[in-house]
Amino acid sequence: MGAPRSRLITLVFDQRARPVLARAIEPVAAGVSVDPIVFTALGFTAGLGAAVAAGFGSWWLALGLWLGGRFLDAMDGAVARASDAASDRGGYLDFCCDMVVYNALPLGIGFGRDDTTTWIVVAALLGSFAVNVTSLTHLSALLEKRGRGAASTGESTSVTMPRGLIEGAETIAFFSLALAWASRAEWILGVMAAAVFAGALFRIAYGSRVLR
Repeated sequence: MGAPRSRLITLVFDQRARPVLARAIEPVAAGVSVDPIVFTALGFTAGLGAAVAAGFGSWWLALGLWLGGRFLDAMDGAVARASDAASDRGGYLDFCCDMVVYNALPLGIGFGRDDTTTWIVVAALLGSFAVNVTSLTHLSALLEKRGRGAASTGESTSVTMPRGLIEGAETIAFFSLALAWASRAEWILGVMAAAVFAGALFRIAYGSRVLR
């Protein structure tokens, strides 16, 4: 029996964007013979570069590096699947690199804007990330332990990822908006923080129900 999926705590954007992106990059990934970890490293470097650029107020450079890094991040999984090189190590490193970049970019925006309101919002966003990752990773581990993980749900991730309100595509959209419209970054990141907190709370309630 597969792990039940919560249909109430996910936005349709990520669900719709993932298949479209996968179809777009599959032909490119099929012709690549590079170790997928190379794409993970390049995406990680571009993401950190985006954070540094944002910290210096180079918003358009930061946006370009951010979007380029996300493309490379998508490529690592696509190349791994196309070359039958998917591994637990690769999935683990990819997740860790993503978390570092997701935390570094708001800090870069905070340094770039350097006002009290933005720093308060950045602190709230990072706090929401901590709650979100805790609710996600522990529930994922418990579902895998019970044999209700990625292998039974058909997910392409290395372990099951119980859904939330803000996932990969939404994160890309929010951070892209914050970089493109830096003068209103505190409002954009504030909405993001509230949505991440809400998604984490829904996931906690969902996990409490399915783990009975």
